[in-house]
This record gives sequence, structure tokens and C-alpha cells, in this order.
Amino acid sequence: MPKHPTRREFVVTSTSTLAAIAAIPVLSPSLRRDLARRDAAIIARPFDLHQVRLLPGPFRDDLEVNRRYLMGLDPDRLLHSFRVTAGLPSTAEPYYGWEAPDNELRGHFVGHYLSGCALMAAQTGDDAVKARGDLIVAELAKCQQADGYLSAFPSELIDRLKARRGVWAPFYTYHKIFAGMLDSYTLSSNAQALDVATKMAGWTRDWVQPVDDTQMQLILRTEFGGMGESLNNLAAITSNMSWIDVSRRFDHEHILTPLAEGRDELTHVHANTTIPKIIAAARRYEITGDQRSHDIADYFWREVTGKRCFVTGGTSSGESWKNPVGQLAGELAPDTEESCPTYNMLKLTRHIFGWTADARAADYYERALFNGMLGTQHPADGEKIYYTPMASGYWRMFGTPDHGFWCCHGTGVESHSKFGDSIYFHDDDGIWVNQFIASEVNWGEKGVRLVQETAFPAKDTTRLIVHVARPTQVALRIRVPYWLGGGASITVNGGRNLTIAGLRSSYLTIDRAWHNGDHVDVALPMKLHVHAMPDDPTLQAVMYGPLVLAGKLGPEPTRAGPTPPRMTPDFDGSPVTKPITVAAINAPSDDVTSWVKPAGKPLEFKIVGQEREIALVPFNRLFDARYAVYWKVTRG
Repeated sequence: MPKHPTRREFVVTSTSTLAAIAAIPVLSPSLRRDLARRDAAIIARPFDLHQVRLLPGPFRDDLEVNRRYLMGLDPDRLLHSFRVTAGLPSTAEPYYGWEAPDNELRGHFVGHYLSGCALMAAQTGDDAVKARGDLIVAELAKCQQADGYLSAFPSELIDRLKARRGVWAPFYTYHKIFAGMLDSYTLSSNAQALDVATKMAGWTRDWVQPVDDTQMQLILRTEFGGMGESLNNLAAITSNMSWIDVSRRFDHEHILTPLAEGRDELTHVHANTTIPKIIAAARRYEITGDQRSHDIADYFWREVTGKRCFVTGGTSSGESWKNPVGQLAGELAPDTEESCPTYNMLKLTRHIFGWTADARAADYYERALFNGMLGTQHPADGEKIYYTPMASGYWRMFGTPDHGFWCCHGTGVESHSKFGDSIYFHDDDGIWVNQFIASEVNWGEKGVRLVQETAFPAKDTTRLIVHVARPTQVALRIRVPYWLGGGASITVNGGRNLTIAGLRSSYLTIDRAWHNGDHVDVALPMKLHVHAMPDDPTLQAVMYGPLVLAGKLGPEPTRAGPTPPRMTPDFDGSPVTKPITVAAINAPSDDVTSWVKPAGKPLEFKIVGQEREIALVPFNRLFDARYAVYWKVTRG
């Protein structure tokens, strides 16, 4: 018989400031368990992606669009430049954009594609997707040179770095292939992929060995992606710590030293070049316990999430942090919020939560996931976005078939393949429920399957159902989010309602022996609230719970005939492509409900009392339309 909880079984857990070593996504389940046994200080370990399944809802819908997109690409076209570079025959028509045969980044998307297939196969159990990834691995292995080099361009492009001759970002591209191979091994159990990756790392070791430190620091001024992270991962996977020494050659001290000393010198720095350097530091801390690496990642995460992010959780303007820390009002532009930094900040946040079990990290993850990532893929065809304009009067612009394949296109196929990777974490005693997403997690070691039934955020409730073969003691830690519009309401098995008032960014822990079919109902009331610019409180975005609301300003401009993709909406100087002016809001009071009212449908609102009424909808559902996210608000 299900029983109701006693008061002792309810515990409110406040945010933690502890730090510890945590496992990360690319490690195999067996290695994660080994690391957990070695270090008892781990706080929160993410569940393996194979253990989590998405249930019907917006995230699974989005994932299915991406699955169709992945499987719709032609392997021979993806492999064309690799085969040509290796001297192998290819009659396929290449893809274009950044995968064109004359583009210096060609091949980078294929690395992302490998990761996307491995993630999608793990998330869904789709054997056809796994087989596609295995096919690409096998064909790329045929293109690998005897010395381990593997790329869609000849090694001369990387050699230009030593001579300081002009070249785009060859190690950045090399890293994507390297990382894709590691993901294919850890997520799809492809042993050939690990062999290819180890040989690629060997080529890298041989390339950097004769380069002195001064010259290497000059080389690191050119974007090199996550080379350090992947070399650290290879060390953990193979238990060969010599790869850590190779990874250290990719420590860019111009960026890392100020962060280690607690100084924000990020102004005018390229965002997405920088974040992978920090992820590499985070990964090294997890493997070696190096405190400096921890301090770098911890300080950087707090600075960027607290002072350099827009309301969506995204960051960057024109790909850089243009202004001094905390000065965001002047960064609104048509080329704000490159998608790659959001992808990488989500990765870094996953590490930070593992060390701290801090609800504030899960709060940020939710904000960036719902607003900065969901909505960067077009639901009609799976095309991805590069920039998300934060300036008013613009619109989202997506790639076109066979073109694009830019960096955000690549990180996009990964992001939209792994929505289950940070919903749940665990320690030996219990589960953290971090995100309110319809899903289930199978904790085989504990004999527990937890199902989350929810229509969140369309409805502000979620139900957690426990499935066990026998009574099992488990602590369920349910996040109490920062945006809560009232007291969180909790009931177990339909019993007494417990309201938790006055708490934000915390966890409510229910620690008890669970019986099969026991369930917890959680109500998380949402309300309208504003998110103001830190340096201009009159520049405000409207939110409802965790959702950013955008004003619908009319359809996007139309273009006649085939047009190659652009990364910014301001694609030419014609009047139709210019942003439309958005009038300031004349607010009767400081309360947002004085000028924003419900529109009669779930998650839909309207701006009232102005020259014209403007519909407000969740930003992640707005496509093919001009919009405004930030409003200039004055008191009437």
C-alpha cells in the first residue's frame, strides 16, 4: 500500500557551495562508476544518456525534428572532402557553406555529425542512427594517414600556424573530428572510433612536441576549439595520464591566468573561442583535482552567467564580449547571442552542478535551455540558427538546405540530440530532479525507474512516479526554482498538501522508502516578472516563470528566388530588411502586470495601454516573424 510521508521525510536543501570531482558526459558508464568509487567527494553525477528517455512534449518534438534532419543528410556528400584529401575516389557532390571544398573549416561539421549521431542513438536507442554514425567512423578510418592525421584538408593548413601565416582555425576543425570519435566510442561503443581518436591524439602530440612554449602561446591565439578537453577525456577513457601533459600544451595563459587570479579581462574577447578553454580546465580538475583549474572554471562561470548573459541565458554580441562586465544594454544588436556559446555554457554548467549540487546552476541551465537553445532549430526542416538577435525589430534567420554548416549548425545537431542529459543527477542516496521535462530515468543499480509526467511549462505542475520491485530508500531532491510565483506545493500519494513558501533556488528533499507506484505531485506557480538590464533598469524583458516572452511585431521580410544563407538578418541595405522601430512602453506603475495582461490562452499574453496592442508569446515558439525581447519602459 502506498503510504503518506511523515514530516521527517521532507527536507529543504539550500544551495550548496561545496566543490568536488564529477563525472562528465563522454565517460562510459563503467568508467563513471570507477571514478565514483575512487573519489567519495563527488556530489552529483549525471545519469548516462542511455538511462534517460524523453516522453511526449516540446523537447521530444524538437529532438524528432533533428533526428529526421540527421538521417536526411547524405554520408557520401559529407565524406567527399575527406576522401579527396586522402587521395580516395569520390563522385559525390559536396555540401556547401562551411563544408565547401574550398572552405578552410571543411570537415568540422562531420565531427559534429558524429557526435550528434552518437548522442541521438544514446538518447533514443535508435539503431539506424547508431549505424549511420558507425558508417561514418569506418569511412573516415579509411581516410586516416599512417601518422594519425585525419582531416578534410591537408596538414599544411595546420603547419601554417607554426609559421604564423594566415589560416582560419585548423585545430578547431581537427578537434570536432577528434571529439566525434570519442563520442562514438563512449556513447556507441565503437572501438574503431577510439583507435582513430588515439591515433589523432598521437599526431597532435608529435606536432606540438617540438614547439616551444612561447611559440605555442602565439599559436593559441588562433581558435583551437576543445582540443584540451578532448585530450583530457582521452586520458580518462584510456587511464593514460600522458594525454594530460599534451592537453596542457593547449592552455592559453593569456585567457586563463587572469581568471585564475579572479580578474575579468574578457572584454573584447571572442566568446566561443574562450569557453572551450574553460571547459578543458573544468575537465582537468575533475580528473586530477588541480585546484587552479577549478578556480578558473568556477570564477568564469559566475562572471558570465551573472554579469555577461542576456535574459535568455545566451551571451556575446558580434561573437565577442564587447563591453566591460555588467554593461549589456549597449550590446543589443542583430548579431547577438551566437548559438555556440550557449551550447558550451550548458556544457560548463553541467560540470559546475556536478561539483556543487547548487540549484542556481540548475536554474541557469533551465533558462539557457528553454530560451537560448530551444527555438534555435526550425521545426519545419531542422535547419539551425547562428545568431539570435536581441535587438528589437529583427527576426531569426536559419540556414538553407545544402548550405550553411556553420559552427552553430554543428553544435546545434548535438544540442538537439541530448535534451535528456541534465534533467537528472544522482549520488549514492538519491536523485536530483533538476528540469521539469517529460521524461523517465532508469537507475538500474538502485532498481528504481522514475517517470516524470508533465506538460510543463504549459501547465505549472509535474508528477513524479516511482517504479520499484521492492520498497527502496531513495532521496528525491526536487528543485525549487528562482522564478517561483508563490509557494511550491507538494503532495505524496494524494495525501496532505505541503506548501513551501519563501524559498528559491533550493531543493525540497523527500527521503523515504518508496513503494511501487508511489507518486509525488508538485505545483510550481508561475507569474509575470521582468528581467532588467544590469546597467539600464528601464530596459526590460518580460518573463513568465522560466520563459522569456517575445512581442510579435509582424512577419519577417520575404526574399524572391534562392538566396544563400546569411548569419545575420541584416543581409543587405534595402529598407525591407531593416529593423522596424519599437515604441517605448508607457507603464502605469513598476508592476509588469500594469502593462502586460493574459491573452486568454496558455502562455499567451498581450501588451496593453499603448498605441497598439502587441501579442507576447514564449520566445522559443516564435518563428518566421519579427520580434522584440527587450522593451524601453518609462513611467507614465
